[in-house]
Amino acid sequence: MPSPSLCFQIKGWAAWTPTRETKADWLTWATERPADAVDEPAPTPPPLLLRRRVSGLGQKALRAAWGLPDVATARLVFASRHGEFTRTLSIMDSLVGGTEVSPADFSLSVHHALAGLLSIATDNRQGHTAIGAGPDSFFCGLLEAAACLAETPDQPVVTVYYDEPLPTPFDRFGRPEDEPIAVAMTLAPRRDSQCLCLSPTAISTGTPASVTPAQDFLGFLLGRARQTTITGDRCAWHLEKTDAPH
Repeated sequence: MPSPSLCFQIKGWAAWTPTRETKADWLTWATERPADAVDEPAPTPPPLLLRRRVSGLGQKALRAAWGLPDVATARLVFASRHGEFTRTLSIMDSLVGGTEVSPADFSLSVHHALAGLLSIATDNRQGHTAIGAGPDSFFCGLLEAAACLAETPDQPVVTVYYDEPLPTPFDRFGRPEDEPIAVAMTLAPRRDSQCLCLSPTAISTGTPASVTPAQDFLGFLLGRARQTTITGDRCAWHLEKTDAPH
């Protein structure tokens, strides 16, 4: 039986993959027809200092979050299955080779590094959380963000998910359909427009799981369906679009 729903509005969102970079790209993909023109201002890039310090995927994640509503005052929830794995691999290679570990790689390899950088760049003094939950990382991050919003409705929450395939020989721990992705959303309390309700249900291991949960979520968000269930590694994530109370 599903858990009680957590309901919220998505006040703003941005997403990136190598083949879909703009909202028009995502709308065309989700609806399978050319999207109408989308009033989408050019994104303001993060400060040069941050762009120099983070990986290519980290830059996409920060860029997605940078232009969201309330990013400077919201609680931040970051989620990633593998995090900055290329940095971790670089550290391991240095240790194996007996060379000095890069201080920058060390400080930026931790799972909450991007959240810390974003909070510094925006002077955001609210708390932040980093989630790593295997194949369920995207939805566990969304669940954490929705729970934070339910606990403190007056404070919006920005949630950011980013991940990319692992390099050889570690790619056997990933999934063939994986591709780099960064998704950022601002969650706000349900008010006067359509809301999204999320409820997880525990499932037994071995159930076939979605290999693209973040893309599946965006497809539902932008599509016409009113409800769907996306199967994860340990939970089935039920989503429903509802009208906000007047």
